[in-house]
Amino acid sequence: MIQLDHINNKLNQVLENIDHIVIGKRQVSTLSLVALLAEGHILLEDVPGVGKTMLVKALAKSIDAEFKRIQFTPDLLPSDVTGVSIYSPKDMEFHFRPGPIMSHIVLADEINRTSPKTQSALLEAMAEHHVTTDGITREIPAPFFVMATQNPVDFDGTYHLPEAQLDRFLFKLSMGYPTQEEELQILNGVSTQINLEDVKPVMSIPELVQAQKAVSSIYVDDAIKHYIIEIIRKTRSHPHVSLGISPRGTVSFMKAVQAYALVKGRDYCLPDDVQELASYVCAHRLTLRPDTQYSGLTAGDVMKQIMADTKVPVKR
Repeated sequence: MIQLDHINNKLNQVLENIDHIVIGKRQVSTLSLVALLAEGHILLEDVPGVGKTMLVKALAKSIDAEFKRIQFTPDLLPSDVTGVSIYSPKDMEFHFRPGPIMSHIVLADEINRTSPKTQSALLEAMAEHHVTTDGITREIPAPFFVMATQNPVDFDGTYHLPEAQLDRFLFKLSMGYPTQEEELQILNGVSTQINLEDVKPVMSIPELVQAQKAVSSIYVDDAIKHYIIEIIRKTRSHPHVSLGISPRGTVSFMKAVQAYALVKGRDYCLPDDVQELASYVCAHRLTLRPDTQYSGLTAGDVMKQIMADTKVPVKR
């Protein structure tokens, strides 16, 4: 029997750990944990210096997970991500040297700065949890979580992420600048703040795997499922959208809602969970019509229209 109280207690400890390192970003921390529980991945789009790397490092240390960082550059090769076989003259055999993708938590830094060929090296790993090198398929350790970052203001020498790759990310998030009070708290805590090296694990890998399995046990009423489906179907018929959300997006949406309910300490989902996650799950998966893009309307604006026009299920 799955002990939801124990799992929820552990998840709260993880969030409190991250709060000591990253000030004022509880919502982003929560959504990162939700994506990890739902076995999804995150695209974090924001300017440098707002704490993206610190966030994912604090998450990795809190669950005692193996962490690797990949700095995506124009000259990065697919083998630099997946690994390579090296010939050993000693025994006259090739030995596989795992790449950084063979880890529990991977930070793919500035993913849009590398070539599409190298970007695609992530696709198999993110979708199938294994990589194929030299014709041999190798499993990635579970759990597996990728947080990719990109800079939204510097596009020189970058490669646009294709729709197929964007669809691999459960959420697209932005951390944003801290408030005045939060920035003052950061300055006041520079000398006393807990260092990343001092962060102690509060959740083990087996406990995390148990929590991931618990996600599927969270109850989703048919009314909630119909609510999710109606939202998804409206993205496919909206006049400003040329390409709506796929069935894979629908499945990811429901799993994210279940994981969010688990983090909130419930064994059932609410319409509020759907409303909270809708934009994070859906906006980056929408392809807007060219005239819509020229008008300045964003995918986030379209999602707000869809949510406003979709009837919320109410228990009678």
